[in-house]
Amino acid sequence: MTAKDFLKTAESIEDEIRENRRWLHAHAETEFNLKETTAFVKEKLQEIGLEYTDCGKCGISAIIGKNEGKTFLLRADMDALPINEESGLDFSCGNGNMHACGHDMHTAMLLGAAKILKQFENELSGKVKLMFQPAEEILSGANNMIENGILKNPDVDAAMMLHVMAGFPLKTGTVIVPLPGVGAPAADYFTINIQGKGCHGSTPHLGIDSITAAAHILIALQEITAREMGVTDEAIITVGSFHGGTAGNVIAHTTDLQGTLRSFNDDLRQNIKKRITEIAENIGNAFRTKVTVTFGSGCPTLHNDENLVNSTEENLRSLLGDELVVNAKSFSAENTHKGGSEDFSYISKEVPSVMLALASGEPVKGYKYHQHHPKVVFDESVLKIGSAVLAFNAYKWLENNIN
Repeated sequence: MTAKDFLKTAESIEDEIRENRRWLHAHAETEFNLKETTAFVKEKLQEIGLEYTDCGKCGISAIIGKNEGKTFLLRADMDALPINEESGLDFSCGNGNMHACGHDMHTAMLLGAAKILKQFENELSGKVKLMFQPAEEILSGANNMIENGILKNPDVDAAMMLHVMAGFPLKTGTVIVPLPGVGAPAADYFTINIQGKGCHGSTPHLGIDSITAAAHILIALQEITAREMGVTDEAIITVGSFHGGTAGNVIAHTTDLQGTLRSFNDDLRQNIKKRITEIAENIGNAFRTKVTVTFGSGCPTLHNDENLVNSTEENLRSLLGDELVVNAKSFSAENTHKGGSEDFSYISKEVPSVMLALASGEPVKGYKYHQHHPKVVFDESVLKIGSAVLAFNAYKWLENNIN
């Protein structure tokens, strides 16, 4: 099989990939609540001729290839965001959810890759495991599928994912190969609850003001990045929600702060979590309040395996040519160390992995909005490219790693 065979096959099913994407986009669902989405994916897998397996809360897996040989995993996330869509597309979702991060693109491309690989199944030197994952946006789906055996039976030897990038200043269809090492930051969500004692605003001495304590905690948390981190440390603490009180003449009984922590270093991440808790609790004590700090869903840093990065770049250049392949070395540090967290990181902690990016709409061509914006639009011309990239890389990795 040649690279051209994969590209030609992807082009021949381009209309089908697009139709699948548009159906998924119009029926966006969130978190683990993917009843329509999973039913659609299962139906399409059956049409391809694949048997699927449920995995975890609502994940789906399927296997293509021979019983012998190694196993390469391809992953796509399926969940959307709770955003009211304003894209103006004919197939916009009207249920209050939106595929504003491109997961509909990912799912459609993996279904396309599955059809390509099924056609070339007899040529595979091992097995390709498909991973259709829920709940990436809350950083919970990958770990749930791992806990329910996605990396077992057969054991996965290496893994890959592809993420579309809207409003990206590169030629549409360009694939960005990451640097080896950390490719996406760790993330943690936290809530700080401050319990005071409510009373009338005219008698503050009879109460305990939770808002005052919360305000001091908010300011103090900024000192972690300003005074406890070195110039080469990379982390961000954001408090994006501050809620307390119900009336202007009442001392607030309780106040909640909600925020996120991002870090490119797992050790630094753990230390900052410790310091958030210490600072909040101690300030709370100083202001006579009771403070509870809780950390919700999160994920570690995502690690791109050096050997897999190098072999993937070689495969991509043979598939797409040098014009549509960009090595992240050509970017500045500012561009290579930014972006959202990705719970594919849990996979990368278990097996050699790589996360690719696919430029999916140039600002100069009208694609000016980025992910998570209610008006974001993705260029569908990349769908066939993404499917070919996934299928060809899996095929080549198995060919080059025969037992």
